[in-house]
Amino acid sequence: MNLTEDIQPVTYLKGNAAHLLHQVNETRRPVIITQNGLARAVLQDTASYESMRNAIAMLKLMVQGESDIRTGRVSGQEEVFTRIEARLAERRKQTA
Repeated sequence: MNLTEDIQPVTYLKGNAAHLLHQVNETRRPVIITQNGLARAVLQDTASYESMRNAIAMLKLMVQGESDIRTGRVSGQEEVFTRIEARLAERRKQTA
């Protein structure tokens, strides 16, 4: 992180929004926005933001799966496929 470029006061943002948008999209580094000397917000490009949200969602699923394993909420592959096939067959009957 380049502190002189990646931390800016809100007054800089007000006058240089286009420049900061260009910077975060080119460098893929977020910019910390400060107000009264305190970090108040983060300006980040949308691709990095989406990637971060997807990573967090995957981590949540992994934690949930690990919890299921610890508590014994697991099913074998055959059982899962049988349930899926039964649901698909039921849907086919409903739409026919």
